[in-house]
Parts: sequence; structure tokens; C-alpha cells
Amino acid sequence: MAVNGQRHDRTALILYGSETGNAHDVADELGRLTERLHFLTQVLPLDAVDPSFLIDPTIVVIAVSTTGQGDLPVNARKFWRSLLRKKLPPDSLQDVHFTTFGLGDSSYPKFNWAARKLHKRLSQLGAAEIYPRGEADEQHPEGLDATYLPWSTDLRKHLLEGYPLPEGIQPIPEDVLLQPKWTLALADEVKGDHSVSVLNATSEIAMTNAVPGPTDEKGSSLDAGVPPDYSTAPEREIAVTLKDNIRLTPIGHWQDVRHLAFTTTEQAHYAPGDILTIHPKNDLEEVNNFLEVMDWSSMADKAIHFVPTGPVSATGSYPSPHIPSLTARSLTTLRTLLTDHLDLTAIPRRSFFSLVAHFTDDPMHKERLLEFTIPEYVDELYDYTTRPRRSIIEVLQEFESVKIPWQWAATVLPVLHGRQFSIASGGKLRKDSNPREKTRFELLVAIVKYRTVIKKIREGVCTKYLAALPVGTRINVALQQGGLGITKATARRPVVMIGPGTGIAPIRSLIWERLQWREGLETMARVNGSSAINGSRSIGESVLFYGCRNQEADFFYEREWQDLKGRLPLQVFTAFSRDQKQKVYVQDLIRQQSELLYRLLHDSSGIVYVCGSSGKMPQAVREALIEIFQIRMNREDAEAYLIGMEKEGRYKQETW
Repeated sequence: MAVNGQRHDRTALILYGSETGNAHDVADELGRLTERLHFLTQVLPLDAVDPSFLIDPTIVVIAVSTTGQGDLPVNARKFWRSLLRKKLPPDSLQDVHFTTFGLGDSSYPKFNWAARKLHKRLSQLGAAEIYPRGEADEQHPEGLDATYLPWSTDLRKHLLEGYPLPEGIQPIPEDVLLQPKWTLALADEVKGDHSVSVLNATSEIAMTNAVPGPTDEKGSSLDAGVPPDYSTAPEREIAVTLKDNIRLTPIGHWQDVRHLAFTTTEQAHYAPGDILTIHPKNDLEEVNNFLEVMDWSSMADKAIHFVPTGPVSATGSYPSPHIPSLTARSLTTLRTLLTDHLDLTAIPRRSFFSLVAHFTDDPMHKERLLEFTIPEYVDELYDYTTRPRRSIIEVLQEFESVKIPWQWAATVLPVLHGRQFSIASGGKLRKDSNPREKTRFELLVAIVKYRTVIKKIREGVCTKYLAALPVGTRINVALQQGGLGITKATARRPVVMIGPGTGIAPIRSLIWERLQWREGLETMARVNGSSAINGSRSIGESVLFYGCRNQEADFFYEREWQDLKGRLPLQVFTAFSRDQKQKVYVQDLIRQQSELLYRLLHDSSGIVYVCGSSGKMPQAVREALIEIFQIRMNREDAEAYLIGMEKEGRYKQETW
């Protein structure tokens, strides 16, 4: 392959499956790693390619997160289904050389399941593993980097040994700035001139190019000369209107929790456990501060657009700008980019420090910034960024000599991703009282606001946006299928639901849905002339374990539970951890109801749903259930029974 008169026999395809952006970030870092080793590199979501596209590149590296019950992210499921085609011969990928890196959460039973099954399936189809799979754990005290940094460092060494560079060619050093695929330019600049002058970059810039993009079965480029948009996830976008924004906790309570209701004139079906993604906006004061810190204020409202830094025709394809909803033809402004599309308050990753170190002429600042990129200093990076939750804008305010060129804004700053919320409405609550509104969505949202060692209070970008959102505001949201997989087929089975705090949201949806199922089953029985069916026979028993700090402050939907107990077979057990001297949690209540739960889960093959905060709670609940099964069996058999429930889809967890 020849590009710009140079021969490139080393190609790398970096693929990702990402739900919240973490795997995408890892893929971008891996792309920079392979580019510095002179691999012609392309970074794409898994759904942008067919399995046959994995054959041509020299190496394939896949970063994938695990969602739901061991599932692949939405933008990787089409690719996964294509790997499961029965017609694929067992040696169809024998020329593929690959490795994978998984991003998971060990509080889930199926930890890093997506990476494991993807890795296994590629091997089954003949692909050769060139380097052992890496697995990161979100629960690790030092985050994902605790695993990623040593894994990627060793991967680099392995690639240099397994794919040695030609004599006289050295890896591109870290102090050389990689040219991005896209930069920003004024809309009235000459369209044919894609060169972008970066006057305040203090480093040499290395030009890189993309590998050819996907082709159809005849070998023709799929993009027809236009950079494809691979950033859009297969979610359904819906225009909604905010109808309610009600604070449920007392003003003096330590946490502000909101009940939000949105309506739409569209007919939209959703099930318990499904997700609404809300795309926030950055605070206007933060945006203005950022513009001032970077000296961009004079440019803030001028029309700009993306321009490729390399000749698109050289490869027959070109990667798209990585910002969702913006294409190569979109006109925008810096102010709009910073408000709607780029994350100013994110905790900066190691790659951010590596990039911004190129944009300072202060030797001390440069040295300090580069120290944060050294793998051996991962503890120091964690203490500076993650532990105090220091944001990008705060880092740039401290390193005031850093001046990022506005043309590089979308390269240096991460994308402002939408935040996912479990829908709290179901059954009859899906209908609004206004007949013109076809669908109603209700959310239970804890407003993120807390202190660290930094003086300024930390606030979540999305929940801050939602807390200030006036009733009547119209926004676009994305509706996405969740991971609980709840269907009407389970109506007659008993369910045990554990949902402390805002974890009650998907469970509330399920309880209202089960009420509607019961009413539907009884109506059907009457139409068919059957004898009267009472609630306990028409639908399985429902048991709810709810936990919070105080009954008076954060017992969400208390009146609803009292009403619903009279309308379907529902028992509610509550743990108010701060209302007595000895703290009581949901796992304590579970142990107290051992006989009931053994009957429902073992004797009646019931289903368990665990929803809420990840971390200690899911593991504590799991341990309590194992102890319950030990009423009739030994420890080993009890653990095996719970694992069997998971395999049968009778133990499901949705935590965040």
C-alpha cells in the first residue's frame, strides 16, 4: 500500500464497542500507540465493519465494554450477530491476528463477559491471538488505567518485537505531536486548502493517514468519497417535553433527588429496564471561563467546520469526525461545540496530559504534564485527577501557560456523551393524561453534588443540567433497550426485587407493568368465561426490598407501594439505615426473610432483580442469597445454584 509516495505494509484496525465512551477512549489511545509504531491505523466502532474486513489488516485490536447481563454494547451487537452466522466456516478468520481489551465491573456476575465471548468466538473462527487479552475493572481503586497502562505498555513491546520496523526507522517519539485526522477551520477559508497552521504548538507534528475504509462485496468503497458517520449509535431519537421536575427529598436533606416526567407526541414502546439517554449541555459560565482561559473569546461565535488534514483521495476513504451529530459538512461555532458537544468538566485521562504538553512553552509546566503520562506514575495521576475529581478546565486553569489552538479543540477535548437513566414508569404510567401526548417517560434522578479536597463543589454535568431545566423545555432524548430482558412471559413467576435508593426506578417500572399484566390476564379470563381469578393465581408474587437512609427523607414513592399492595400480590420490606442506632441494609432484610425467599426462588423458580449502585451492595446481596440457599444445601451447592439462576436468566443485575 502506497500513501504519499511512501510504502506502508503495516496496517492496524482498532475496533471498539462502547456504551458510555470509555472503550472508545481506550480505542483512541490504542490508535495513537499503533500510529507511533508506523502502523497505518483506523479506529472504528465494531458495527462499522463485517468480519471479513478483519482479514486484511496486519493486526486487529478490539476494546469492548460489557453491559447488562454480559451483553455487548449497542454499537457492537450487529458485528456480534454477524460472527454467529452458521454459514461461517471454522477457518474463515484464519488470517486474522488480533487481541482484545475488556472493560468491566467486577460487581457484576458476568465480569468482562463481552470481551471473553468475543475473544473466544474469534478464536473459534480461526483467528490467531497475537497478545493475551487484557481485562480492566471499574471497581479497582485506581480505575481502568490500573490495568490498561501495564497491558498497553507490554503490547507496545510485543508489537515492536513481532513486527519490527525497517532498518533506520524508529517509533515516533512521544514528544512529537501526531497530526489529527480532522481539525477545525473558519467556514470562509478556501475549501481546497486543508492545511492548518498551528502557531502555538511547541512540538514537531508527525503526519499520519488512515487505512482504507470498509468496502462492499465487490470491493467498492462504501463511502462514495464522503467520510462516513460511524459515531451514531443505533438508538431511537425522540423529541420530548419536560412536564414535571419535582424535588422528592426535603430541602435540608443532603441529597437532591428529582422525579422527572417527559412526554412525546410519538408512539414509543418501552419495557421495564429500558433506558433513556439524555444529552446535557455544559454550564454557560463554564463555557465562558474556558473560552477566556484558552484565549478563544474572539473566535467563539464565528462559523467553523471540520476539514481533513490529509488527502481523502489517497486511501479512497477517510474516518469521520468523532463527534456524534456533526459531520464533515456541518457548520458550527466554538461556543456551540463547547456547550453541546465537548466535555469541559470530565476527569482528564493520561492521553490529555500527553496532548496538552505540546501546547506550552513553559519548561516546568511541560515537565510536570509529561510526568502524568509516565506509567510508573499512575498513582500520582490518580491522586491529582480521579481522587479529587479534578476537571479538565481546572487542570488548564492551573497550567495557565497551556494554550490549545482552537483548531484542535475537538481533538484535545473529549466528547460530551449522553447520560443513561433507567426509566421509572411502566404499565399505565406510560400514558399521559393529555391524549395528544402518546407516551410518557418518568425518571428518578439523584442530582450529583459533593465535596472533595478541592474547594469548589463537584457537580455532575448532566444532573446539574436537569435540575435547572424548566418545565415546558423541549429536548431530544434517545430510547434504548436495557439489559434486564423483562417480558410478559414471566408474569406468572414470582419476582424478588432489590432496589435501594434510585435503584428503585426500574423496579417501579416493573411493578406497574406487572399490575397491567395482572389486569390483562384477568380480563382475558373473564372474556373466556373462566371462573374468577384472584391476584395470586393470575400473576406471580412480588417481593420488594427497598433501602434508604431515612423514612421521612428518601423513602421514594411510599404512598404508591401502599396502594399497589392492595392491587396485586406485593410485599414490601424496607431498611432505613439511619433511623436507629444499628444500621440496617437490604441484605439484612433478605436474611430475615430466608424461608419466604427460599420458597419463591428455589421451590417456585422465581426471578431476582438487583438494581442500584454498583460496588458493595450487589456483592452483599449475592452473599445473603447464597446464605439463604444454605438452609437446604451446603455452601458449594448454594453457590452453584445461584450460578445456575444466572445462566437461566433468573438472576439479573442493573447497577451503575
